[in-house]
Order: sequence, then C-alpha cells, then structure tokens
Amino acid sequence: MRVKYSDLKNKRVFITGGGSGIGASIVEHFCEQGSEVYFVDIDLKETKKLLNKIKKNKFRSPTFSECNLLDINKLEKTIKNIITKKGPIHVLVNNAANDDRHTTDQVDEKYWENRMAVNLKHYFFAAKAVVKSMMKMNAGSIVNLSSVSWMLGEGDKVVYETAKSAVVGLTRSFAQEYGKYNIRTNSVVPGSIATERQIKHWLTPKYKKLILDSQALKRQLKPNDVAQMVMFLASDQSSGCTKQSFIVDGGIT
Repeated sequence: MRVKYSDLKNKRVFITGGGSGIGASIVEHFCEQGSEVYFVDIDLKETKKLLNKIKKNKFRSPTFSECNLLDINKLEKTIKNIITKKGPIHVLVNNAANDDRHTTDQVDEKYWENRMAVNLKHYFFAAKAVVKSMMKMNAGSIVNLSSVSWMLGEGDKVVYETAKSAVVGLTRSFAQEYGKYNIRTNSVVPGSIATERQIKHWLTPKYKKLILDSQALKRQLKPNDVAQMVMFLASDQSSGCTKQSFIVDGGIT
C-alpha cells in the first residue's frame, strides 16, 4: 500500500465489473484500505482468482454478486438490497465495459443498442440507485470510468468510443445536479492499460511500441495506476474535486 486513506476504512463501496482487469485492481485496493466492498461481475473464473488473491494477502474480504449488467432490474435490486441490509453506499465506481473492436459497416441497430447498454446505460442506473442514500448522508463519491480512446478518435471501435465520451457528459450532469447534497461525481479516463484482456487480444509488440512512442512516460501503464486515482477520488482528500475528468494515460493525449 503506497497511501493509506484513513477515511476509506469501513466505507461502503459498490463496484461494477470488479472481477478482472482494472476493476479487479480497484476492488483489491479498496479491500486493502479496509473498505466494505461489494462488487458485481459475470466472469466467475476471474472473480475466484481475485477472491483467492485478496484472501492470500489478508485484506478485508469483499462481497461478490453475479450480475449481468444488461439486466438493469437485477442491478437495481442488488444495490437496493445492500442499502436495505447494510446501509448507504458511500462510493460507487462504474467500471464495467467492453471495448471489442468493430468498424462502422459492422454496426447494425442491435449491436449499437447492445454496446450502449454494455458501456453506458448501467452507469446511469447504478448512479440513480445509490444517489438517494447519498443524499440522506449529505455525502458521497461517484467515479465513472471513461477512456482516452474517444479523445484520440482511434477509429476501430466507434460505438464504444461514442459511449465512453457520453460517460463524461453523464459525469458532469450528475455532478451539477447532486453537488448541493455534497455528492461528488468525477470521471477517470485511462489510456492504454496492460490488463490480461488487452495483452491477450491487442497489445502486440508492434502496438505496444506505438503506444510507448506516443506516451510522454515510457512505460506500460497497469491497472493499479488507474486504481490509485480512483482511491484518491473516493477519499475525502479530493473533497474539492467534482465535475472533472482525471486522465491516467502516461501523456498520450
């Protein structure tokens, strides 16, 4: 642990897509901080690996619920049950997404709607589900994961990039609407992060060289680089920060 945020201990945190990649690192970091962590995912294999790792490291154990985020009703019920049984959620991290590559010609109406549901829709409804409990506390932090891909306009995943740009708009609107209740809403915007999925599918030696040549920092960023920013935004140390996008991209933009 590089930084101990004492105010995160025992804070109730809900994370989407926490079983692997950046989400898994976020879950692990909150558990190390001693937070009361709840997370959802559909990848049971990766989730089991994460839970074993957290147990081995003797961090505080999180609570996992299997949930397909295309099922908004189940997502809302999962969040409601936590609030009813355990109390208000102090921190929401909207992380889950899928960046499968596609061209414009490959996109039909069904695929468009699916990608928007996977990469944007559940962010709104998760935030809506937690915000009333935050209003009662007159406190709360919502952190939405975006991506620099829409800023770069990479051109190989147009619907994903459209959704990720919309995450920033969602963030700014929520921040303005609920700021009077001391609820802070920010975006974290990662660049090229070496998750297992990225390494398996796209992070070839040629692409890695292209990334490092373009970055100001000449090292490959990892999930913990993003998780550390999320910790800061969840903590009271960032109490004056809202309606902003915090870029973690090694200087590629």
